[in-house]
Amino acid sequence: MLTDGKSVLTAAKKGRYGIVAPDFLTLNACRVFVQTADALNAPILLSFAQGHAGLISLEEAALIGKYWAEKVETPIVLHLDHGQNFDFLCRAVDLGFTSVMLDASMKEMDENIRLTKEVVRYAHARGVSVEAEIGHVGGSSEGVEGGTETDNVYTTVAEAKMFAAATGVDSLAVSIGTSHGVYKSNRVPELNFERLRELAAAVPIPLVLHGGSGTGDENLRRAVRDGITKLNVYTDFLVGAMREVRAVRTDSLIETQAAIDEGMRKVLTHYINLISKTA
Repeated sequence: MLTDGKSVLTAAKKGRYGIVAPDFLTLNACRVFVQTADALNAPILLSFAQGHAGLISLEEAALIGKYWAEKVETPIVLHLDHGQNFDFLCRAVDLGFTSVMLDASMKEMDENIRLTKEVVRYAHARGVSVEAEIGHVGGSSEGVEGGTETDNVYTTVAEAKMFAAATGVDSLAVSIGTSHGVYKSNRVPELNFERLRELAAAVPIPLVLHGGSGTGDENLRRAVRDGITKLNVYTDFLVGAMREVRAVRTDSLIETQAAIDEGMRKVLTHYINLISKTA
């Protein structure tokens, strides 16, 4: 069933478990993510990034996301990931997204607060949850593949506490050492768990970790244990899909698509089993 982000994340924060937020690019990926979540009885934030609007439109993403969410009993949040401007975010809300993220993390703090408050005002009036980000998660941005280098700016406790109070956001993405995209030489990043624990103690709303792909199972388990409620994953789904395609070794388009679906199903199952149970 289609539901809002605040209720799902608040329950997860209280229960000390994590919610997976997979990004979809196609109808098939959307269907696989929803059906897998339903089979495991695990809520997800079914996510579509503004940076992918050149692959499928926002209107298409809204239609297929709502269609599949309403096909199951498990709570499904239709989430706009890495929204970059007010007009696009408002369109997402009007089209039926139940959660939106404004990523103004690279702007000055005062401007980030101003923009976030505008989105919160518009979205909350329509029953839609809002995520924002402070600090900065490096690597490829806006959900688009390509970057491997990190330019992380760690989230500070003082700014996180002030930002949450000033904006009224429902969840906050923080930077503790992950990166978007892939890590150079397949290295596992070192996360700043001390900072995460400080943030979790100071900020009353659910915390979000972007750049989950390639971060390592133990890192992610510990991140959830220390205060992360929502985990964004994208690149690992592409890697998992291509792994299955290579294993099948077929010239059949239908078999190739089935392999892609199976690869994505396996990755989502792994992450749900990793963090979506009570810690």
